[in-house]
Amino acid sequence: MTNTPYDPANDGAQMTFDGRMSYTDYLDLDPVLSAQHPQSDAHDEMLFIIQHQTSELWMKLAIHELAAARTQLQTGDTRPAFKMLSRVARIFEQLNSAWDVLRTMTPSDYTRFRDSLGQSSGFQSWQYRQIEFLLGNRNPAMLRPHAHRPDLLATLEAELTQPSLYDVALQALAKSGLPVPNHVLTRDLSIPHQPDPIVASAWRAVYTAPETHWELYELAEKLVDLEDYFRRWRFNHLTTVARIIGFKRGTGGTSGTSYLSRMLDVELFPELWHLRTDL
Repeated sequence: MTNTPYDPANDGAQMTFDGRMSYTDYLDLDPVLSAQHPQSDAHDEMLFIIQHQTSELWMKLAIHELAAARTQLQTGDTRPAFKMLSRVARIFEQLNSAWDVLRTMTPSDYTRFRDSLGQSSGFQSWQYRQIEFLLGNRNPAMLRPHAHRPDLLATLEAELTQPSLYDVALQALAKSGLPVPNHVLTRDLSIPHQPDPIVASAWRAVYTAPETHWELYELAEKLVDLEDYFRRWRFNHLTTVARIIGFKRGTGGTSGTSYLSRMLDVELFPELWHLRTDL
């Protein structure tokens, strides 16, 4: 045992960074760590801000991965796409854990700074909206909360002109020779896909003989896994809000828990869930 202080330079660690890239430089941490601006003196407002900011960072990564996975699937490069979809599921697992931290805030804690939020609300998250559009839950009416930012509105409008992740999966079904109706493949991309019995039959064929359609089978399970984690995130959002504000309206004017509860009924990949009953 020695009392000599450890010097990492002796093990080769870089200790001087004048004119060189450092950890803080690479991650651009100065603006990131100075982006928290509480509007009150309430202790828990910092928790509230950081939880939402970090969630937005994870959502940025989810969009990065989902958009790339869609491109890979369109070109038939399924293996990298599967890895990306698995990563997005893990991202939503991380987002789920964030609710556990926020739930340490009590109703009394939140009341101390809630008025400081004004009309701001997670309902207005344009990245969350883009994720929903990417996954197929498309509603042009949801563009309106972003109309005050032409740049964000343009991004979301552009997303509505592209096939959703599920649209691309259905295209893969059709390319494999399984029957997918033309009206499904050529539908208006700005609105959600509606469950179709012929599509359901095609997916049933995949699940009945997975060894014959292995890549489609794995794609389907990656999508189900992703939606499973996404649904858990929505459920945890609902229970966190109910725990903290009860049945009060949201700061952005939504009905709060009632609105979030309705979102739990949304199915992104409906045929993939319904076939489990039919098999």
